[in-house]
Amino acid sequence: MAWVEKHRDGYRVRYRLNEALLTENGYTTRTAAEDRAADIESDQRRGRFVDPRLAQTSIDEWIRSWNEAHYVTATTRATYDSHIRNHILPRWSGTALGDIQRIAVKGWVNNQLRRALSDKSCQDILVLFSMILGEAVDEGLIGANPCRKLRITFAEPTERPHATADEVVVISARMPAGPGLMVLTAAYTGLRWGELAGLQWTRVHLDDPNPRIEVDAGDGALHELGGRLELGPPKSAASARTVHLPPFLANLLVDHRGTHQSGIGQCDPDSVFVFTGVHGGLHRRANFRQRFWQPALTGHRDRGWAAIQREMHFHDLRHTHETWLVEDQVPRVLRLQRLGHKRKDIDDFYSHVTPAMRARMLAGLQQRWDGSGGQGAAQVLDAQNLDTGPVDAGPDAA
Repeated sequence: MAWVEKHRDGYRVRYRLNEALLTENGYTTRTAAEDRAADIESDQRRGRFVDPRLAQTSIDEWIRSWNEAHYVTATTRATYDSHIRNHILPRWSGTALGDIQRIAVKGWVNNQLRRALSDKSCQDILVLFSMILGEAVDEGLIGANPCRKLRITFAEPTERPHATADEVVVISARMPAGPGLMVLTAAYTGLRWGELAGLQWTRVHLDDPNPRIEVDAGDGALHELGGRLELGPPKSAASARTVHLPPFLANLLVDHRGTHQSGIGQCDPDSVFVFTGVHGGLHRRANFRQRFWQPALTGHRDRGWAAIQREMHFHDLRHTHETWLVEDQVPRVLRLQRLGHKRKDIDDFYSHVTPAMRARMLAGLQQRWDGSGGQGAAQVLDAQNLDTGPVDAGPDAA
């Protein structure tokens, strides 16, 4: 039972909770105090009452508890830790959960985060903060999530670029053989950067009638965490998959394997990884971008290279692959499987991948390669394999 008492110049609400007598002060009128008392009794009857003492838990303390209970991949964990360390705690450290007001969160996003970060980054930080506070609601620490219904309009993400088959051939031919083949493999399989950078020869089945790459659930991707490179799971459970290869790509990988085994040029015959830098070192995303990717896109006047798709990222090769599959009318269920995306719609669960679907898809990819001058690019890659000069001079290894 809750009741109202006159207190100094106003009123207060008092009630018992687990044999403790609690008081809420600061009501200027009896009506306001009586309304609050009625709400307390109603929430207690429905089992929705939040002990106000729990709301005094600091955001620092709650984040520590949340972190200990929350499981994500190592890469996602690193992203969360960065957002918490660099943006959430600098603003909210020392604040009690119950003192975080909706309007203050809105002001933080609009007047602090958006002045320094892209809308995409601001949205990611807000989603994480909302997730943290949402679980505080679920635990009964606070009654409502102050991040809900903020009505912040973030800019729509710009459409990512994609390349034509001809452009992919030119980009790959402007690189040394290994990085060039890595670009072709990304464009014609849709594999992610980490899945390619961490690809091991034991996962590449080239001597089988159906050549394919297996993305392993345990160590199918290379992750860079705090400057340290380590193998781990791919992005999601759906990302552990089999990716079948069109004939031309299987042949290029066979030649690449032979180059590795013979130790031609800078190749390390003992390397367990398919795509490596100098002396078998693992590729780092930033190094690859600076040494190979950006020069290929920017062009080179002395070599007669015109610029190609300056704004394209390596990840956009996945967009490119998906676009090609759509152009070739590959069924959605096969596209989801090939790209490692989770099935979501009801139709996704009532349709299934068949060998005939896969054969038509691979034939379409082979035809695209044949029509792009790909054979000429293959000859360029073969010639580059015989080049003993350290085109990618500098250590790539962790």
